[in-house]
Amino acid sequence: MGIKIYKPTTAGRRNSSVQDFSDITKKRPEKSLTVIKKRKGGRNNQGKITIRHRGGGAKRFIRIIDFKQNRFDDVAKVSSIEYDPNRGARLALIEYKDGKKSYVIAPIGLKVGDKVLSSQKKEVEIKNGNRMMLEYIPQGINVFNIEMIPGKGAQIARGAGTSVKVMGTEGKYAQLKMPSGEIRLVPKECMATIGQASNPDYRLIRWGKAGRMRHKGIKPTVRGKVMNPCDHPHGGGEARNPIGLKHPKTPWGKPALGVKTRNKKKASGKLIIQRRKKKRK
Repeated sequence: MGIKIYKPTTAGRRNSSVQDFSDITKKRPEKSLTVIKKRKGGRNNQGKITIRHRGGGAKRFIRIIDFKQNRFDDVAKVSSIEYDPNRGARLALIEYKDGKKSYVIAPIGLKVGDKVLSSQKKEVEIKNGNRMMLEYIPQGINVFNIEMIPGKGAQIARGAGTSVKVMGTEGKYAQLKMPSGEIRLVPKECMATIGQASNPDYRLIRWGKAGRMRHKGIKPTVRGKVMNPCDHPHGGGEARNPIGLKHPKTPWGKPALGVKTRNKKKASGKLIIQRRKKKRK
């Protein structure tokens, strides 16, 4: 996939770019593997807004993705490469010998007609799209779609263009180097897919105007410093003024921007060997 830039015929078009869908081989999704996405507008089960700036957007169909891929030692053939409106990566529609179909996240380079295999055995070929246990993946291989708990399904490295490097296996755990630079331990029985998630250029898209974000279901965000003091801690003052605080705050008065939010008592914290790299100021 690449990025397409049009002639700047309008102000919005001048600063925007779009995806090149040349890698898509099928326009309509598999009907049996889709459900309509219910819109919640950022509200929880009590009707309260817990995520701001959500609402509207184009109608979407959720593709039911097989994150477990637990049909072991059963070869599947790639039927098509498809677009998913709910994620940046492409999906591969795979079909097993008995005719059953399922969606999986496609790695870079996977084509129609290729065969993929998911297995817990050591003899599996280290090939793009094959899925196997971390214990049997050699050091230095890039993987994605990784489980954190054996049998639970993939949770790590599912976004477009992401991959994790296998650093080695020792004892009960495999060492993985995350895209952030963090090195953490994951049980060696967890499954991972060989390769890198497809569509790495997704992060380079320039959305260009507010209208395209509204199509995604994201509403405009107003800066706190242009609000009134009753609406935000940064608000108030005549014309353009600084926020008047030593540190920036959220609308609810809590410290923001650069504050560590990870729970120190989180159980999986003990599995982190090296924290992620700090951002340069």
